[in-house]
Amino acid sequence: MFDLKSFASQCVRVWHLLKKPDKTEFKTVAKVSALGLGLIGVIGFAVSIIMGFFKII
Repeated sequence: MFDLKSFASQCVRVWHLLKKPDKTEFKTVAKVSALGLGLIGVIGFAVSIIMGFFKII
């Protein structure tokens, strides 16, 4: 079913592969995340305006 020892060894293996991002990598990830969040917000706002225009809700 669920092997706790195997799961723990896999977690340790992943933990050893992790590294702290440098400043440029962090800034790039933050910019891409902010851009995606903004894009989703704009799409939601546009859908809300369109639904209000056609009085769907």
